[in-house]
Amino acid sequence: MTALRILIVEDEAINAMLFADLLVALGHEVCVIEATEAGAISAAVRLRPDLMIVDMHLREGNGAAAVAFILRGRFVPHVFVSGDALRDRPGPSSIILQKPFGEPDLVRAIDSALGAKMGA
Repeated sequence: MTALRILIVEDEAINAMLFADLLVALGHEVCVIEATEAGAISAAVRLRPDLMIVDMHLREGNGAAAVAFILRGRFVPHVFVSGDALRDRPGPSSIILQKPFGEPDLVRAIDSALGAKMGA
């Protein structure tokens, strides 16, 4: 897998650091960690990441709303993560990882997100 510049959107600091450590161990670069919807939008516009890992539920805002706004400007492959069973999916083809998950699950989700990019 080619090294990617990844934006992490996660409001739980310990989860954000665990995601970052795992992604770096997989050979990727974490360009920034954001904890709010507004911060995610600003960072995506400013840094133009190759991929976003986005928590669905944020204390300030909503991860799905942030992604929807970002996608209006340009497509960015993305993977949603959630600790809750999701009844309302952000989109029919959304890639969602249920917390907790392991490295193989994350790798498969990233591959699927990148495949969505090629199909777009």
